[in-house]
Parts: sequence; C-alpha cells; structure tokens
Amino acid sequence: MSKIRLTKEFRFEMAHALWDYDGLCRNIHGHSYILAVTVIGTPNSDKSNPKYGMVMDFGDLKKIVKEEIVDRLDHTFVISSHSQHNKLKDIPQMLSRFEIVDYQPTCENLLVDFAKRMKKRLPGNIQLFSLKLNETANSFAEWFAEDNG
Repeated sequence: MSKIRLTKEFRFEMAHALWDYDGLCRNIHGHSYILAVTVIGTPNSDKSNPKYGMVMDFGDLKKIVKEEIVDRLDHTFVISSHSQHNKLKDIPQMLSRFEIVDYQPTCENLLVDFAKRMKKRLPGNIQLFSLKLNETANSFAEWFAEDNG
C-alpha cells in the first residue's frame, strides 16, 4: 500500500525575547507564525471503516496541534528559564499569558519542542514526517524525522 503525507497549516501570534542575545531579538517582539505539520502513513484499507482511504482525519491532526502548540502559545510571551522571568509576574495585565521554557525560544528550538510534543500524541500507525515554522514571511526553519533518527 502507498505511503501518503498529509500537511495541515496553523497560524498563531507569539512574542518572545532571546535572553542574553547580542542582537535586536534580545528585546520583546512578536511574530505571526505559520506552522506546517506533515505526517506520513498508509491510508486505511478497511472499506467498512468510516475513515476508509484516510491516513488520518484532518480534524484529529488539528485537535492534537491545537492542544499541544497553538492553544498553548497563541498570544503568549515565551522566554527562557535562564532569564529573570520571575519579574514577569509584576506586570499581570500585560503578561498574563507567558510560558517559561528550558531553552532559548528560537525558531529552531521551538521546532524541536513541537516535534517531541507531536510524536507523543500521534496514533501508532502515523509518523511525524516534518515541521516547518515560518517566523516571518521569508524566514523559516524546518525539522525532518529522517534527519533526527
């Protein structure tokens, strides 16, 4: 049976700052992220199954990505745990949604985090093939399963 790849795009707004960075991104700033999630699998071959012919229901993929990534990060400020993040609580009205991560929240590191989260939630017969995260209209990073053993 043929292997088929499915891709679904997601959009969210997120702010971040790169702690102790030597460029402009050390300042709080935001992006309109576009995340493309591609999974691979064999279409369901059981003609009596309502999901016959599907690798995965796009709705099921959407639910996983929304719960693991979009709902968690949309309109959230993300910062490294190595920063002085404890002061964020002093500005509750503007920073009621922030997430402290154990890495520098670069486009590349976000993808590694997203891949770990996605792989834990996908059904056993579906594999994560790739992720593409656009930080701006012309800047993006990609993660491929084949590159990550």
